[in-house]
Amino acid sequence: MATDFFTVDTVLLRRFYVLFFIELHTRHVHLAGITTNPTGAWTAQQARNLLVDWSHPTRFVIRDRAGQYTARFDEIFRSAGADVILTPPQAPQANAFAERWVRSVRHELLDRTLIWNQRQLRHLLESYVEHYNSHRPHRSLHHRAPNQTNAVRPAERIERHTVCGGLINEYRPAA
Repeated sequence: MATDFFTVDTVLLRRFYVLFFIELHTRHVHLAGITTNPTGAWTAQQARNLLVDWSHPTRFVIRDRAGQYTARFDEIFRSAGADVILTPPQAPQANAFAERWVRSVRHELLDRTLIWNQRQLRHLLESYVEHYNSHRPHRSLHHRAPNQTNAVRPAERIERHTVCGGLINEYRPAA
């Protein structure tokens, strides 16, 4: 698993910090939280919230050396049996899976949207994460989405559905 923060600035010049986790073997993304002040206590609580319903073992968690990741955050994952791996200073490529997800969410959603407040941002990100996990094909997963277990098959009739306020189109077989 990898974790990281990214920032989103609103039209009203307010900055929000978004914490997320991504499972490396499945590319499944978990949106952990959005805040204006990511303290160590807040980050540790988001880790606890993630692990409440966690059913499968996690071998390691990759994170950077940001001050929001405290010893308490690391201890939460160690108690769940995971090793915490710190990336080298000023080396974002060491957390490539997380950085690639940030690039995707920025390019496909945030660079094309005016964000007004935290409520709108949360709604858009939850919608995008659902799209990413259930419909967006990944080359490393043989063109399947993280939640998709069967191979993609062409259907006779395809319907288009829009998500994220019409910014993203999803194509599904017609019923």
